[in-house]
Amino acid sequence: MNGFLTPAEIAEVWVQNGIKKAKLPIGKMIVLGIFAGIFIGLGAHGFITATAPGGSAAEVMLQKFIGASVFPAGLMMVIVCGAELFTGNNLLTLALGAKKISAAEMLRNWIFVYIGNLIGSVLLALFLAKSGLYSGAMMDKAVAVAQAKSQIPFMEGIIRGILCNMVVVLACWFQAGAKDIAGKILAIWFPIMLFVFAGFEHSVANMTYIPLGMFLGAEVGISQFLMGNIIPVTIGNMIGGAVIVPAAYYYAYLKK
Repeated sequence: MNGFLTPAEIAEVWVQNGIKKAKLPIGKMIVLGIFAGIFIGLGAHGFITATAPGGSAAEVMLQKFIGASVFPAGLMMVIVCGAELFTGNNLLTLALGAKKISAAEMLRNWIFVYIGNLIGSVLLALFLAKSGLYSGAMMDKAVAVAQAKSQIPFMEGIIRGILCNMVVVLACWFQAGAKDIAGKILAIWFPIMLFVFAGFEHSVANMTYIPLGMFLGAEVGISQFLMGNIIPVTIGNMIGGAVIVPAAYYYAYLKK
């Protein structure tokens, strides 16, 4: 007996996941969305902690690799502990394509989960800013990350968002094929490490990165936070995660 599911079986799993997620009560969507925002934000905090020291080019690259290796803990907690993440839930388009949920049900999930993700991310950013952990190099790094992320040209933000969520939903797809927790952790770890190390943009992670820098004094306003990052990156995440990957896999494995 195989220790993992075939791609066709994974497609059916995600159709069933989509049905369950779409039927959640709004209150549960928001609460589980808040937890997902916190979990992903903790991964972002780990990345900043690993990359704060700086140094030579080689040292910076090693720190980035370590930070990218730590960040996947966020999605591991989302999947294994149970939470609702907007970017992963972009795969609900598989259930929509299979005519198991309506467009209204899918959008309802996305909207309320996104709101929950934003609340959890910003709350965590506030707690981190007030924790006393961010001083010296840590504060400088958090401020620099927020300022850099909020100045990405609009189209570049969309493209980085597309690439990011193609990888994220593939990680979600990948882990659904594993039959035990160890397999799920490994399936999540390497794709997510890849997107972080590659410099792609994740809308929910940025809901912690940028507000954290803002709370610590970064010269970033609300409009810059939204237009310079969150809006274009969210658009890109949806194109990559709700259109490109699901459309290909729907055609390959679900279309009769």
